[in-house]
Amino acid sequence: MVELTLARALHVLGVVLWIGGVAMVTTVLLPATRRLKSAEERVTFFERVEAGFARQARWTTLLTGGSGFYLAYVLDAWDRFRQPSFWWMHAMVAVWALFTLMLFVLEPVWLHRWFEASARREPERTFALIQRLHWFLLTISLITVFGAVFGSHGGWQD
Repeated sequence: MVELTLARALHVLGVVLWIGGVAMVTTVLLPATRRLKSAEERVTFFERVEAGFARQARWTTLLTGGSGFYLAYVLDAWDRFRQPSFWWMHAMVAVWALFTLMLFVLEPVWLHRWFEASARREPERTFALIQRLHWFLLTISLITVFGAVFGSHGGWQD
């Protein structure tokens, strides 16, 4: 069962890199970006740094999703999706699907252009919105991580 242990380790590693990156962007990068003087500086700086994180996030969401699917398959854990005490399984899939949609579809197709145009028109409002969205994503991600760790160790069972 080395494969199962390896899949778990890769799953946790993917989550740590992915959600840790979201935390860094939310709590460090965005506040630093908002302190820059000109709107042009903000857009350029944020786009440059965020592009690097987006590459990392794409790889880690693929790793996390692939390893999670593999774990559910090998453990035949599909029935857990019907049990309320395994709510965190739904949360993991929902958070993963939301980020995957954003990283692979919305960002390259629409969000990138929207952000640039909006940040040039209304930089303060745009960065405030981006920061609120990142706080929302970080909050639901951390609730999910807590729920999954607590639940995978029997914490939500009667």
